[in-house]
Parts: sequence; C-alpha cells; structure tokens
Amino acid sequence: MIVWINGPFGSGKSQTAYELHRRLPGSRIYDPEFAGYWIRKQMPKEASRSDFQDYPVWREITYGMLAHMEREYPGVLIVPMTIARRDYWEETVGRLLREGIDVRHYTLCASRETILRRLKSRGEGETSWAARQLDRCLEGQRDERFRQHLDTECWTIWQTVEAVADGAGLTLLEDRRGPLRRKLDQAVTQLKQLRFFS
Repeated sequence: MIVWINGPFGSGKSQTAYELHRRLPGSRIYDPEFAGYWIRKQMPKEASRSDFQDYPVWREITYGMLAHMEREYPGVLIVPMTIARRDYWEETVGRLLREGIDVRHYTLCASRETILRRLKSRGEGETSWAARQLDRCLEGQRDERFRQHLDTECWTIWQTVEAVADGAGLTLLEDRRGPLRRKLDQAVTQLKQLRFFS
C-alpha cells in the first residue's frame, strides 16, 4: 500500500508522514523532493525551471520509483508530496491507481490564514516560495481527484495521523512518548525538511 499525503506547503504533510512512520512498523517514507533536487542540480541553467514538478522526468521518476518499491517492498510506503495540478496527479498517483496499485490519497486542508501561520512558524514569510504557491494549491486541490480531504484546521498532528490511519485501515502502535519527546521528534522532522544545499 502507498499512503500519499498531499496538501499545500505548510499543511503538515511531513510531520504527519513521519509521525505515521514512527507508529507503523515496517513502513518506509519515500520523499519525491529528493529526486526533484537532484534533477535541478543536474539540469543546465538554460533548461532550468523554478518548480521541479514541471520536469516530465520528475513525474516519470516519481511514478517509476513508487511502482518499483511497491512491487519489491512489503511494507507501507508513505509519500509526503504536494501536487495541485490535475495533469501531474494523473501522471503520478493516477497512473499508479490505473495499474491496480493500492494508493490511499489524502489532502490535508486548512484555511489560508492557518497555513500562512504554520509557514511563519517554520521561518517562511508571506513572500517565501511556499507561501507564493498557496493560492494555486488551495484552488487546485479542490478538484475531486484530490479527495479524500482532511480538515486539519483544529487538529493536532496526532489527530491527523489517526485520521489517515483509520481511513487506510492501518493499525498503529500505541504512542507512549511523553510531551517532551513528541516535541523533540517534531523538531527533528522540521530540521530534516530544511534544504540548505538544494
């Protein structure tokens, strides 16, 4: 099974994915951003694009890696990745589904104000690249293809994880961490998302 966690930048995809991974034995996170950054570094400046999703090869690699991993790996694959264009969704998630691969797709939703506040909490202001993508993501992800929508406006990350697991029929380990350990794990996940050299 592939659990694809979608949503605008700042919606909590990575935190949700890593919390799900911590409580789901045998699961693995596949982050398509790493392929995107690799492509960007290899591409001649004259052929570069501001969003690596605009490279057809990124969409091909994302589909190909997930199809291969799903065949070869028995555990649940967790994919935290924003996709807001219908055609790009069809070339990745849609293609996997058409091939009979079990993909559970969830889009994390919240108000524009809440997402901007979340971005600010991680050091990204209203002029950051992620914030500038917000309106197109909110608009694009209203499309039926991007369901199931999970309204995380008033949820904690742990409530979001429980909702994803319930929807996918996954049994999670009991979370026995204290509040301090939870906060530490969240901070570690946030640090992992910083792309100093990308």
